[in-house]
Amino acid sequence: MASLRLYLDTRYTASDTLEAPIKIILHHRSQASHILTGIKVLPSQWDKLKCKVVRHPNAARINRLLQERIGAMSAIISRLVLDYNLRTMSAAELCSKIKQELNPEEAQPVVRDTKTVKVWFEKWIAHKAGRTRDLYEVTERRIIAWLGEVKYSKLHFEDINRDWLMSFDDFLASTAPSANARAIHMRNLRAVCNYAIDNDVTGNYPFRRFKIESTATRKRSLNVEVLRRIFAHTCAEEWQQRYLDAFKLSFLLIGINIVDLCALTEVRSGRIEYIRSKTKRRYDIKVEPEAMALIDKYRGAAHLLSFADNCANYRHFYNKMSSTLRIIAPQVGLKELTSYFARHSWATLASRIGIPHETIARALGHGGHSVTDIYIDYDMQKVDEANRKVLDYLFGH
Repeated sequence: MASLRLYLDTRYTASDTLEAPIKIILHHRSQASHILTGIKVLPSQWDKLKCKVVRHPNAARINRLLQERIGAMSAIISRLVLDYNLRTMSAAELCSKIKQELNPEEAQPVVRDTKTVKVWFEKWIAHKAGRTRDLYEVTERRIIAWLGEVKYSKLHFEDINRDWLMSFDDFLASTAPSANARAIHMRNLRAVCNYAIDNDVTGNYPFRRFKIESTATRKRSLNVEVLRRIFAHTCAEEWQQRYLDAFKLSFLLIGINIVDLCALTEVRSGRIEYIRSKTKRRYDIKVEPEAMALIDKYRGAAHLLSFADNCANYRHFYNKMSSTLRIIAPQVGLKELTSYFARHSWATLASRIGIPHETIARALGHGGHSVTDIYIDYDMQKVDEANRKVLDYLFGH
């Protein structure tokens, strides 16, 4: 959210009166822009800490006028939040909007270059949510860290070629040695380039001669013996048990992602239905008794689960869960344990007991974007039966 602050700009002291102008500084997205108030005072008449006029014959009236101006600008910003995505606006553009509202006849609108990478990166991010949005935002921050805010704001898709990509990859390598971590950023940038091409913003496709390097991802699945040890384990600390139970519940619900687990609101007719934040695909999962027992244990008010009620957002819970699972890992004889292991392990166990790959893919929400899938209503009973077989195998039924 944008913030406003009064300050005395002593760089522009009048040579005759020695007075300096009072300005209102708007801070937005690590940028600053200013609006003149039309009021000048001597430096000795300005309290820098309290940002107010002192020892001036009309100090009370001037301070009242300044606060009224700040209040009017704050109200305009609050109203703009409803009409615009402020995240896509620069400080100068936001200042221009405010000036237009305050003095429509005097304001000079900022002409924005709508074909920059910055504009279309932010348009693309605006359509994302959850962890996916976070990853794209990280990629954008890495580009800014490399180029700087000013150069990035002027970057066009035509400026990106193979040499540019290699230089960016070299920069990433200095801070992210993992090839797979760098590959994520490159794929994110490629997605934005494709988005711009699809919208006729550019015809330049810089990845035609640039290969995104990556290494094989290590397996993050657990065998049935380790999973049985995890499900039998009880933490000495209640707060640790909460996060271990969240891991268990994720597995019991076919590897549901934490962002989607936190967003659940109800169990209807013994099933949970939700739209996965990453893929926007609809999920419909039968809640087995083992999962219902944990849901009842942690049933919440605003959300299905109480730990979602008690956290500001899913990222807050996810970060605490990740750090806690690192503590729990040695307790169950593991060097590492993350929420991703639940999803990978469910798929591995399903494959091991002979569940067809087509059913596993459907259970995990893979595919499903073909024309055939639109007309064929896949029998969810197969997915229900698959999950029951996986749980029976885990619990030795």
